[in-house]
Amino acid sequence: MLRIHFTGVDLARVRMAGRPDALWETILSFHRLRDRRDARLFGEWRTETRSRLNSETRLLGALIPSRGYFPDFLTPVEGQYGWDVGLDALRGIRPERMRRELALLGAGTGVGAAFGMPATVSGGADAPVPRRLRDFMEGGTKHLPRLLGELRGYHRVAVEPYWTHIQAQIEAERAARGRALLDGGADELLASLPPMLRWRAPVLECDYPVDRDVRLRGRGLLLQPSFFCRRTAVTLHDPELPPVLVYPAAAQLASASAAGESIRPLEEQRQRTLGKLVGHTRSVVLRAIGDGATTSELARRAGVSLASASQHACVMREAGLVTTLRRGNAVLHTVTPLGAALLKGGAVAS
Repeated sequence: MLRIHFTGVDLARVRMAGRPDALWETILSFHRLRDRRDARLFGEWRTETRSRLNSETRLLGALIPSRGYFPDFLTPVEGQYGWDVGLDALRGIRPERMRRELALLGAGTGVGAAFGMPATVSGGADAPVPRRLRDFMEGGTKHLPRLLGELRGYHRVAVEPYWTHIQAQIEAERAARGRALLDGGADELLASLPPMLRWRAPVLECDYPVDRDVRLRGRGLLLQPSFFCRRTAVTLHDPELPPVLVYPAAAQLASASAAGESIRPLEEQRQRTLGKLVGHTRSVVLRAIGDGATTSELARRAGVSLASASQHACVMREAGLVTTLRRGNAVLHTVTPLGAALLKGGAVAS
């Protein structure tokens, strides 16, 4: 169990993260990729991600074991401000900190020695260190460009296509916790967290793989809800780093038990949402216009009759989604900025 000890000052300094942390989501998703559990929620995502994953991830595999400790420097606190800001912080990691955290990882061969777990559990001091991890430890920061490249490549296929879905889950979580904060202050906020987190003032107890105490000492606590975090909360190993608690978003936990709910790629989400809003056929027609199409081209692309294409274009023109210009005996349909925004789904980059 993890026990986080609060003072009165810490309660006043509890805060919710303003957005999902792209680096935490990327690292934790790497755990989910190798985990066979929660197939209803992550099964399709695993299949799709593995099919697209052509980039190298062997170094990530060495630095992020399937369970236990992984280096704190992989999830810098700056990551809460966005993917690029987090990568810049990782790029500037101090060599001595990198060596220290890699030594912790190597001592336990990536399982639990860094948390004080017995050698029989962690693998023991004499357990062999994986060659890629050993090479990284010896090379230090000169291997950072390769690490950053692997992170970018993996994030691009495993997290970025699903970012809108992840954002929606975290926004729902923030709304629920914000209401609790308004209703009863920090005490009510902490009491409202998901069931693996239990507020017994002045201590927040968390399901955790090992027994550990964290004392905030007036620094407060950043609560970071996460889509890819599962079952137990996660926190940084170094007690001197700014305190953060990453925990499973309640909306994500609810969707895991709902039939048919799974994380979906951004483009698929857009198509499904647009289809529900304007109807499947008009969704197809709007997309078929592309950079411009005559009525006959539109009918051919969308697979509908000429009369049907003309009718759908007329309805969408009246709704402000399409503009129609006459050119001789033909008309040219183009998508308006409003129509383009609808097609894009209002997506926000990570």
